[in-house]
Amino acid sequence: MATSALVAVLSGCGGDESERGYAVPEDLCGVAVDAGELGPFLPDGKEITVRDKSGGGTTVCEVVVDNEKLALRATQAWVQDGKTTAYFASSQTLTAPEESAEGDRLRYSGNEAFGKTRDCVDEQHGQELYTAVQAQGSDHKDVDAMKRLIAAYTSEVEGSTACEADGSE
Repeated sequence: MATSALVAVLSGCGGDESERGYAVPEDLCGVAVDAGELGPFLPDGKEITVRDKSGGGTTVCEVVVDNEKLALRATQAWVQDGKTTAYFASSQTLTAPEESAEGDRLRYSGNEAFGKTRDCVDEQHGQELYTAVQAQGSDHKDVDAMKRLIAAYTSEVEGSTACEADGSE
């Protein structure tokens, strides 16, 4: 069931070097993120909108600047049990991220990252929960920051009700 929740944030700057008329979000559709880590991947602009584009067992949160530029997308998706993070990433991007951590549980590049949750399993449907943070609309590239973002985002998802979902929506 696709929803389109819009949250416009029109408050002050998120950093002193930017030309932002908006605050950097501290969560992506209910999942807490570090605004300091997220901020560099967001472009200058006057307004930010966070859209929940979820449906079909997949949660997609889009961050749009000035109602025109898709700056970042965060995804949570149920995938067939036994697959890998590399497999999940291949369904989300054209360029496979070359960096990996935690035994390939996390895969990342300078502007996008993918993770596999620990113990978020839907045994009834034979699925596991994966995550992605993609800043393809950003000129900023930072491999280390993307690694930190996906590790933190995946950890937050593991502790959320999303981990308890049945993956069959």
